[in-house]
Amino acid sequence: MVPIKSVISGSPASDCGIAEGDILVSVNGEIINDVLDYMYYSADVNVEIVVLRNGEEMKFIAHKDEYDDLGLEFDTFLMDSKRRCSNKCVFCFIDQMPPNMRETLYFKDDDARLSFLQGNYVTLTNLKDEDIDRIIKMKLNINVSVHTTNPELRVKMMGNRFAGEKLKYIRRLAENGISLNCQIVCCPDLNDGEELRRTLRDLGELMPNISSLAVVPVGVTKFRENLFPLKTFDKERARETIDIIEEFQAEFLEKYGTRAVFPSDEFFLTAERELPEMDYYEDFPQFENGVGMLRSLIDEFENALEGAEYDGGERHITVATGYCPYPVIKGLCEKAENKFSGLKIDVMPIRNDFFGNTITVTGLITATDLISQLKGRDNGTELLISQSMLMQNSDIFLDDKTVSDVENALDIKIKTTQNDGYDLLDAILGI
Repeated sequence: MVPIKSVISGSPASDCGIAEGDILVSVNGEIINDVLDYMYYSADVNVEIVVLRNGEEMKFIAHKDEYDDLGLEFDTFLMDSKRRCSNKCVFCFIDQMPPNMRETLYFKDDDARLSFLQGNYVTLTNLKDEDIDRIIKMKLNINVSVHTTNPELRVKMMGNRFAGEKLKYIRRLAENGISLNCQIVCCPDLNDGEELRRTLRDLGELMPNISSLAVVPVGVTKFRENLFPLKTFDKERARETIDIIEEFQAEFLEKYGTRAVFPSDEFFLTAERELPEMDYYEDFPQFENGVGMLRSLIDEFENALEGAEYDGGERHITVATGYCPYPVIKGLCEKAENKFSGLKIDVMPIRNDFFGNTITVTGLITATDLISQLKGRDNGTELLISQSMLMQNSDIFLDDKTVSDVENALDIKIKTTQNDGYDLLDAILGI
C-alpha cells in the first residue's frame, strides 16, 4: 500500500474521484508495492483502483487510453526507497571517492527497477526468484553488470558470497526472452585475458537475448588506502584486450549478424589505435558506456564543419578536456582553425589532481582542477567545458563548486557543450 501524495488535475484518477491522501491498495486486483507494479497493472483502458480513505476501502474505475498514466503522484519516483548495493566490488568507484563530499555521492544503488526505467546497470545479487519471475512476467529488458561468468572469480571481484550463484539469473532471463545489455568492468590480472574469453564465450551462448555487451577499463583513483590492489591498463594490455574482443566480434558477426561486444573508446585511446569507423558501432547500443562516443563526435563535427560559415572575426577561446580524449579534441579544433583564420582555440588537457592522475576522462574533471590549472593564463573570451563534468540537470561539479564559481575565479564566461559534434562546433564559433 502506497500513500498518494497528489492527483493531477484533469487526469483519469482525478476524474473518477481519487484524492490526495488516499492510500493506493490495488490496481485491477493486483496489490501495488512499487512503480513497476503501478505501471504494469494500470496499462489497460479501464482500470479498477482500490484505495483506503479514512480507513475505509473504496473502489473506483478510471477510463483512459492504453498505457496513459493514471495521474497519481507519490512521495518518491519508485514509490518506495532505492535498493542499496550489497556488494563490495574490488573496483567500486564509490569506495575510492575522496572523503567529505556530499552524502548522495556515496550511495550505491543496485536496483533492477532503475535498470528498466533509467538504464542503470545491476548485478542481480540482491534479487530473489520472485523478482526474476516478475521481470519475466512484465517482459522488462534490463542492463546487467556481469564482469565475469566464473562463479568463484565473481565472488572474489564483487565481495559477495552469492555473486557466483546469481549468474543463473542471467541464463534464466535470457532463456525467457528478456533482452539484456551487459557490461564488464575489466581489471588487469583479474578478469582480462583468458577470463575475458571465458565470459564472452559463455555470454555468446545466450545470444541473441544478450543483445549487447560493453567492456570498459577499470578506473583507479588515488584514494585506495586499504583497498584491493588494482592495476590500470597500459598500451600493451589495452591492445591485447581489443584483440580478444575483436576475435569474438568476428565470431558473433558470422553467427548472429552483430558484433554484439564492444570495447569502450578509452581502450582505443590507451592502445594508441585509430578509432573504428561509424559502422563498427552498429546502432550504438552501448553509447552511454562510452562506446562510440568519440567516433560519433568526430563524424558529427566534420559534417558540421563542411557546411559551416564564420564571419565573427578574431575569436580566442579555450576548450578544457581530459587527457584521454585530448588528441581527438585537439584534432577537431585544429580543423576548425584551419578553415577559419580568425579562430584561435587553446585545447587544455586538465590533469586530474582531485581524483588522481590515473583518472583521465573528461567527465570526472572538477572545478578545483579547472581553476588551479587555468588560473593566470590567457584563456581568451570564453571557456568551453563538457556537460559531462556537471551533475545531471545541474551546474554543479563533483567537488560541489558551480559553474559560476569557476567563472568568477577565472574571470571568464563558460559555455557547456553536449557530446555532439554540431553543438561543439556551434560553441566554438560562438553561435
